[in-house]
Amino acid sequence: MPTQLAGTDVVVVGLGAAGGVAVLPLAQAGLDVVGLEAGTWLDRRDFAPDEIRNNVRDWPMLVKKTEAERPTSRATSAETASQIGNHPMMNAVGGTTLHYWAQSWRLNPWDFRVVSETTRRYGRTRIPAGSTVQDWPFGYDELERYYDIVEREVGVSGQAGNVRGRIDPRGNRFEGPRQREYPMPALRWTAFQDKMAEAARSLGWNPFPGPAAINTAEYGGRSGCGYHGYCNKGGCPLDAKNSTHLTTIPKAVATGRLRVVTRAHVTTIQVDREGRATGVNYLVGNTEYFQPARVVLLAGYTYENVRLLLLSKSDGYPNGLSNNHGQVGRHYLSHHQGGAVTALFPYDLKAWYGLPAQGVAVDEWADDNFDHAGLDFIGGGNLWAMSDRRPIAAANSGTWGRVRSWGSEWKSFIHENADRSHSFYIQKTTLPYEDNYLDLDPRVTDALGFPVIRITGEYKENERRAAAFMQDKAEQWYREAGAIEVVRGGVGGAMGASTHAYGGTRMGDDPETNVVDRWGFSHEAPNVGVLGASVMGTSGARNPTLTAQALAWRTAAHLAESWSSIAG
Repeated sequence: MPTQLAGTDVVVVGLGAAGGVAVLPLAQAGLDVVGLEAGTWLDRRDFAPDEIRNNVRDWPMLVKKTEAERPTSRATSAETASQIGNHPMMNAVGGTTLHYWAQSWRLNPWDFRVVSETTRRYGRTRIPAGSTVQDWPFGYDELERYYDIVEREVGVSGQAGNVRGRIDPRGNRFEGPRQREYPMPALRWTAFQDKMAEAARSLGWNPFPGPAAINTAEYGGRSGCGYHGYCNKGGCPLDAKNSTHLTTIPKAVATGRLRVVTRAHVTTIQVDREGRATGVNYLVGNTEYFQPARVVLLAGYTYENVRLLLLSKSDGYPNGLSNNHGQVGRHYLSHHQGGAVTALFPYDLKAWYGLPAQGVAVDEWADDNFDHAGLDFIGGGNLWAMSDRRPIAAANSGTWGRVRSWGSEWKSFIHENADRSHSFYIQKTTLPYEDNYLDLDPRVTDALGFPVIRITGEYKENERRAAAFMQDKAEQWYREAGAIEVVRGGVGGAMGASTHAYGGTRMGDDPETNVVDRWGFSHEAPNVGVLGASVMGTSGARNPTLTAQALAWRTAAHLAESWSSIAG
């Protein structure tokens, strides 16, 4: 029998990007919160700029719950799924915000209204066959105030392009209107990025710096970025990367209302006879505990949120918690990150070090920013020329088929060309489809004997066509900047596991087709909320983190304001 602990108002499962934000408005509202985190506290002493440890060995000093429950993956239901090599996320207080790239984008207003706006402009038949995409239950205007709050609480640098309808050509002229400027100026550009910006302008495009949860000046008592180049997959030894372990979580702890429990492996959510959650079971080592709570908020990653709901079976929920309508795991999508484009230049780019959130962006071909009338797809992509180069990665960049890949010829080529290539990070629209989904694998289990998540999904024709279109634009930009050779990657295939995974607990007003309501609370178990990108129904051409955090703050604020009706 698990040890029963003293009850609390709210238990938050996971203290990463979303859960780490939600605890602050809850604690500030005077609610008692227990945050259960599978990882531990880390600090700048753990974040040495070490390419071997961070990028090659993948932080081997950590014991990661995610690695013990790696999903399996397959393209279609006719195939047998195989386990992925490495889980893309990590466990720690602050979660993957410790080692992510820190790009902090807002979604475009179009992303909230894909169905209605596509129908209005091109007709209903342009929605791809088999897609389950639907409009969000609210629009960009509703989320804007929460974007603004999070940008200030976490600390985001950037250049605004649309402040209350006033367009600033230094920023993204396609972005939705914002209340005010970013809290900090954008990260600086390198000489190569200046050259790419000049090439974009010569094509008639509007280049701008991307937003980042990274300090460009002292902010929140922490220093600005040192541009040392090791936060591609590592923490910041200067505390300039604004992970939630440095920003919102300490503020919540300081209120005296948040208690953080580390190394807590949550296994199930318990419910009463009325179908309401009563708390969660979790393990610390071999000891099991039951944490009673009036409200349960799931704030794991997409795969973990879905898995925990499916594992939490009971008489009232025989197919998993909040799954009596069969929607948990449905409407899954992950960003189409295939279709890479790499270019070789006849000159050194002087791009050593730097960071992936430091870059020049072009949004002319994202979302519905351009006319799709004569095209055979909807959506698009964001072109992103980032700065990120370290010795080992550069040595592994390949020889372009010009010399053999070993010996003196290889050494000579790398010596001459290690700083002459660049790859585009093209974020592209992905839509949900009926046959792309998450469920529990019937064959593969974790160390505790629980089934792992199984990913079934492949990129469809709409996404492949959009990818090919974006490759054309990427090559055009590279050629304008002087590239002498361009290589394109494939544009199709299975989804696999992704750092940008969406859906599975989608948000919407209709309980027949969605798991949670417009505020992020279960249609079936009203005191269970879900935080993170698993509630999002569209991806846009953007990293999900800032949107997931804005949604988390909105859900937490709604809970505090509607406490008596939700907590019961």
